[in-house]
Amino acid sequence: MTQGLASVSSIAATARQGRLAATRLTLTNFRNYTNARFDTDGMSVVLTGDNGAGKTNFLEAISFLVPGSGLRGAKLSDVASINGKPLAGEAFVRWGVAANLQGSSVETIGTGLEKIPTSAVRAKRAVHVDGQAVRTQSQLAEHFSCHWLTPQMDRLFQGGSDGRRRFLDRLVFSMDPAHAGRTSAYMHAMRERARLLKDGKMDDAWLSALEETMAAKGVAVAAARMDVAKRLGDFCENHDGAFPAAHLVIDGMVENLLENNPALQVEERIKDVLKTSRISDGQKGATGSAAEGRLSHQSDLVVTHLSKSAPAAMCSTGEQKMLLTGLVLGAARLSALDEGRIPVLLLDEVCAHLDEHHLGALFDEVFDIGAQSWFTGTDANLFVGLKGRARFAAVDGGNITISE
Repeated sequence: MTQGLASVSSIAATARQGRLAATRLTLTNFRNYTNARFDTDGMSVVLTGDNGAGKTNFLEAISFLVPGSGLRGAKLSDVASINGKPLAGEAFVRWGVAANLQGSSVETIGTGLEKIPTSAVRAKRAVHVDGQAVRTQSQLAEHFSCHWLTPQMDRLFQGGSDGRRRFLDRLVFSMDPAHAGRTSAYMHAMRERARLLKDGKMDDAWLSALEETMAAKGVAVAAARMDVAKRLGDFCENHDGAFPAAHLVIDGMVENLLENNPALQVEERIKDVLKTSRISDGQKGATGSAAEGRLSHQSDLVVTHLSKSAPAAMCSTGEQKMLLTGLVLGAARLSALDEGRIPVLLLDEVCAHLDEHHLGALFDEVFDIGAQSWFTGTDANLFVGLKGRARFAAVDGGNITISE
């Protein structure tokens, strides 16, 4: 065992309050689960079953317990079902996901669609903490944290910047829960500004207030991303593990300005850019000019395979999967060491593109870190290395049965 892993194991052994775990999950009208309850006792879990049985759906439900739209990026209405059957058209139904927690400052959290929208009311997500309604989903980040790997993420480095930015933000949430609120405030101000410009309402005082919020929150968002990217990159570069180290850089106008200028000066620059681009933003229906550079909602995470000095997008599919796995494991270790908080890991069909050596290394690392980890796969034999270390369950048509 490496010294880095030993350090994390020590934290996991002596600071159990920081090990987050869902001890009970309850799903209602979620995908193919009409009513499902699963108790874990805080252990890691292996879910196996045929394709389409509902394994990924269950992990997606857990992913809704952090800010955002889950591991599939779904709309609120997309995950609802009646008697396990997806809804069609504009129909809506109440759905919910709730968890009993271990290692958190609260005992229970839950989220879902509680108010059935009409044609005049947009679907709105409800969030509860210890049974009490809270105003925003960003508060979930204060009490729970999880990272995930899915087959769809195998092309993360080759797709658009949106996916990489969301991936980075999830890592930041786990180490800086306030990041969720800052990001939400920035996006809200940006949408309000875009609405005014679209309607031709050039109210300078109103627009200036929104642009001031965008500048302040945008700089704070960029600074938090830069901090985590730097710390995570340094950690991975110095960690002697089975997965390749990655060098991380954020490509964005705000981040570039922050490298050599004080935050207040950068805020003023961003406000100037937004003010001078009002007319063009209104005409094109989008915020930010390519000529000016990427604003905070456009920044991109640039990842390089360190030992090969190659952009991640140019690496093989297997190498990209290992880079991504290394980043997620590194973020969990970093969170454990620096924040004393070990996030839950959702590892969907993780066996794909990992050879036997790296799969065994993955199993060893997640347990050295101490994270509650949820694995899915069609073949239980692939997870033989987790016997005695995880709870095994079979999934079939929205039913989960403990298999050992």
